[in-house]
Amino acid sequence: MTTFADAPATNPDTNPDEVLFTLGVAAPRRYLGMGLLGMLGLMLIYIGSFQSPAFGWGLLLVLLGAGSLWMVDKMRRASGTRIELTRTVLRDSDGTVIVTLADIEKMDSGLFAFKPSNGFLVRSKRPSGKDWRPGLWWRVGRRIGVGGMTPASQTKRMAEIIGEMVAERDRLSHQ
Repeated sequence: MTTFADAPATNPDTNPDEVLFTLGVAAPRRYLGMGLLGMLGLMLIYIGSFQSPAFGWGLLLVLLGAGSLWMVDKMRRASGTRIELTRTVLRDSDGTVIVTLADIEKMDSGLFAFKPSNGFLVRSKRPSGKDWRPGLWWRVGRRIGVGGMTPASQTKRMAEIIGEMVAERDRLSHQ
């Protein structure tokens, strides 16, 4: 069984920035998600503009449609990046650190976990603010959700690798 334990810091052959695993969104899934959300936004704007029974409802539908189109752009930017796992951090390929592996307290990928579709949930030891990449990951306080538009097999493998690394870290710290 391969373990991904951190090598001692004195070992010059170990590169903490070496990418062990990447997780991204396949192009068909990306375009389908953006297309469906864009169609929803356009339909809401159309209904709110031309078929609304009252001005208030029309304004609400137009605002919801504009919000959907804004989400398409946010999803386009987010799904163009990847999640990278190194020996020390889980990060976005744009350089945003999602969580350091030393801060991971617990992982949950169970059926009833509040997690993204095809994903897993990480609980960190300390809160690290709010951030969100639609379809890839989100972070609220101590909870981090990874997954969404990502392939289930790749996300499951990343969760297994992180689980092995955390177990190895805990094992080494108790010796």
